[in-house]
Amino acid sequence: MNTRIALGQISASDDLDANILKSANFVKKAADNGAKIICFPELCFTKFFPQYPLDKKYYNFAETIPGPTTERFQKLAQEYNIAVIINIYEKTDKGEYFDSSPIISADGELLGKVQMNHVAQEPLFYEKEYYRPGTTGHPVFKTPFGNIGIAICYDRHFSEQMRALTLEGAEIIFIPQAGITTNPIRGYELEMQGTAFSNQVYIALVNRIGIEDQMEFAGGSFVTDPSGEFIAHAGDKSEELLIADCDLDLVSKLRRDRPFLRDRRPELYSRLLKE
Repeated sequence: MNTRIALGQISASDDLDANILKSANFVKKAADNGAKIICFPELCFTKFFPQYPLDKKYYNFAETIPGPTTERFQKLAQEYNIAVIINIYEKTDKGEYFDSSPIISADGELLGKVQMNHVAQEPLFYEKEYYRPGTTGHPVFKTPFGNIGIAICYDRHFSEQMRALTLEGAEIIFIPQAGITTNPIRGYELEMQGTAFSNQVYIALVNRIGIEDQMEFAGGSFVTDPSGEFIAHAGDKSEELLIADCDLDLVSKLRRDRPFLRDRRPELYSRLLKE
């Protein structure tokens, strides 16, 4: 089965409504190009506020899931018959905050959400001051267009999470990201190529673009196939809708030809479960 996917490499201004309207146009354009799934970057509709040490005014960016933004994209998904993955700052009725990616089916149903499990804390990424480690685990969403996993930004560095998504049946893992130009861009490309190869999954990483105060986002969104080869790659200077065709039959073929999952020895890996 072939699934055409789209990645919306966008920038964010201070105008939430303008950011959402721009993203809505990307949804329409993706659907017009035959895409069945579109994914947007991390915190895609607001400025990247975790670059600042805790400032409680940014709590005002948070909203519930479902909530106003997810409901707008549910209508868009249904209108254009395309599945949509966004990423927003989530608040719960318990007063907890998370970095979360809702996933919406092509008929407008909110299938669920994934919360970032691993929360970074370093200069320009003061994320532990804004949100908690996720509680949603490693869900994989079965859609008519393939089995979809999500690893949010920093989560991609943890091979345990990527393997867990694979074992749950993921065929495509989407990564909403906020990566900057001072990070070793080629390093995380190589990392994701290796992850795709060892798990025999498609990986679709979508990054922000643009300059926000101290941060310049690197763009360079890409899709790798299950053998780790790039099949689509965006530029690093401007907004872009990246389109890629994913042959999901290649996932099962490579898993037959290179049976890494078959030959796992979980009984030898108890060390991985220790603190």
